[in-house]
Amino acid sequence: MLFATAAADGRSIGPSELGNALAQLSGSERQELANNVTGSLKSRERGIEKEAEEKRRQAEAQRRRLEEERAEAQRRAEADAESRVRHAEERRVERELKERGFVAEHRGELVVTYGLVERFARLLLAEESQRLPGDIRMSLRGGGSTGVYEKARLQRPEEIAHLDVPGSLLAARLTGSKHIDESTSYVFREVTSERVHVVLAFDRSGSMSEEGKLDAAKKALLALYVAIRRRYSDATIDVLAFDNEVQVLDLVELWECRAGAFTNTAEALRAAHLLLRASRATRRELYLLTDGLPEAYTDEDGRVRSGQLDVAMEHALVRARELSTVVSLKSTVLLLKSEHPEYEPAARAIARTLRGEMVVTDPAHLGVELLVRWAHGEETERRLTTTAPLAPPAPPRAAARSRRRKSDRRMGG
Repeated sequence: MLFATAAADGRSIGPSELGNALAQLSGSERQELANNVTGSLKSRERGIEKEAEEKRRQAEAQRRRLEEERAEAQRRAEADAESRVRHAEERRVERELKERGFVAEHRGELVVTYGLVERFARLLLAEESQRLPGDIRMSLRGGGSTGVYEKARLQRPEEIAHLDVPGSLLAARLTGSKHIDESTSYVFREVTSERVHVVLAFDRSGSMSEEGKLDAAKKALLALYVAIRRRYSDATIDVLAFDNEVQVLDLVELWECRAGAFTNTAEALRAAHLLLRASRATRRELYLLTDGLPEAYTDEDGRVRSGQLDVAMEHALVRARELSTVVSLKSTVLLLKSEHPEYEPAARAIARTLRGEMVVTDPAHLGVELLVRWAHGEETERRLTTTAPLAPPAPPRAAARSRRRKSDRRMGG
């Protein structure tokens, strides 16, 4: 190898010439040359180290990217597999719900059917029944015996004991099925002699959306609906939701309804009067559920007015007097507890005008109170009034007045 540097004239300096050249250098020149060579070597080493460190970092970064890509690919594969399983499960559940008639497809979307809400209402009734006294729970089962039976479609599981096996098998064969299911099951159902018409009117004003009151009302009404149907399968049941206006709902609309505007109690009582006065039922009942004062009324021109509480209250009392003329009417006003002391006297005035009873309760006990009233039981929750001292015992000469006060208390007055 040639170990030399280029001379000024372009010649190459050989090893012997390099040694001669180094020998001719002075001490300072030799030291300077040694320093330059050492610095050049260290600089070169640092450059090599930097390049090696940069390559190491690049390799580490590439390794991390590969690991992240591998982990991401694994997550995507697991998510895709889970999505396929979930989608298959959803499709299976959807197919089963459609076959059972619990959901239906409308405009590309699944909607709840009457069958699903009724099944849910049965579960609510079973849950609420656990909180009822034993005698009340027994009274909710079936109606009075008449000895007259009719052939009808299976509605309740307990009717399976009266199954018409030949008729059900024939119905199944006509549909192309080898087995009996709910849609082809026929039973012999006893006909009850009592004809029943029940109106369930509930407040869905804006204040009912607070503290879960509206949801509690819907659940309680669903449970009562099933209880009525269980005892009287041919009963007429009207569900009225009222805010500014009154709307007649089925079970699906009841469960899906939302809170509205003001409380037009008078219009709700008018609608109940129109329904019950034309009824041919021997047992007529009204359950009016609210959480406050009448706030709105409908004037003679059919326009809804609000803001005049005294006028709205007067309209409600007028409609209550009209409704009280319905023969054999049993009415119950249920007031959800409130911090406003004026709500209870107003509700009691309406109940007294209806010649019915008054119940003050909270959302948690609403279902029990409704079922107890339907079974003709007594109030399960009483609240002591502390705003006024207890009245002294009435003297003997005021016996008639005392009896009137006791009658008012029985009605909730």
